[in-house]
Amino acid sequence: MEPISDNLVTIYAEATPNPESMKFVSSKMLLPNDSADFRTAESAADSELAKALFEMPFVKGVFIMNNFVSITKNNEYEWFDLIPDLRVFFQEWIQDGKSIILHKKRMSAEEESAVERKIRQLLEDHVRPAVEMDGGAIDFKSYQNGIVTVQMKGSCSGCPSSTMTLKAGIENLLKRMVPEVQSVEAEAG
Repeated sequence: MEPISDNLVTIYAEATPNPESMKFVSSKMLLPNDSADFRTAESAADSELAKALFEMPFVKGVFIMNNFVSITKNNEYEWFDLIPDLRVFFQEWIQDGKSIILHKKRMSAEEESAVERKIRQLLEDHVRPAVEMDGGAIDFKSYQNGIVTVQMKGSCSGCPSSTMTLKAGIENLLKRMVPEVQSVEAEAG
């Protein structure tokens, strides 16, 4: 019996609420505590993985976070035909130790107000886990004059139910927990 390699990577595909997006989950961490959303091939300059995916004719968007990659395809292709090859592609890429993404600078704690810290913490603790389960993410962009601006990423970007999630779920939570918040708006991705 051969020993199990520490480098062995398993990948499984998981449907998202957006029928054009599929979440590919890895047994290895890809981008811990950060996310990267690429809506065009041109925007993928900082990610060798995203650049390689955009070379595939069906890829319309790439989102990378924690241990998964969400792919948004154009509607001329069927997931049934794409999933087996994509699973192999991800497995080989990760096992070979190829680059995922270059790291970005984040805003320092000193640059944020107390309200912004509270908003960011609520999004992190209560919203992010649910959105991640659907193959996406939410990023806090700004807070100004009572308006919170967020960006929906991954399978949540362009998903038919993301507007309802934003208004009914996220906006209600933030208004209840942070009285200064008047509304939540999505930034175009």
